[in-house]
Amino acid sequence: MGAKEKASNEALKLKGKAEQVAGKAVGRALEAKGVSDEVKADLRAAKENVKDAGKKIKSAAKSHK
Repeated sequence: MGAKEKASNEALKLKGKAEQVAGKAVGRALEAKGVSDEVKADLRAAKENVKDAGKKIKSAAKSHK
C-alpha cells in the first residue's frame, strides 16, 4: 500500500472516530456515519493489503521460473 493510500485511510478512520464521538453527543445518525467511515477505511486497507500480497506472489512466481 502506498503512502498516499495509507494517509487517506487514516484520515477517513480519524474522521469516523470524530463523527462517532460527536454522534454520541448529538445524535445516533452521526454516530452511525462515523462507524461506517471507519469500516470503509478498514476495508480499503484490507483491499490494499490483498493487492500487495498478490504482487508479492506474482513476483515470487517469476523469480522461481
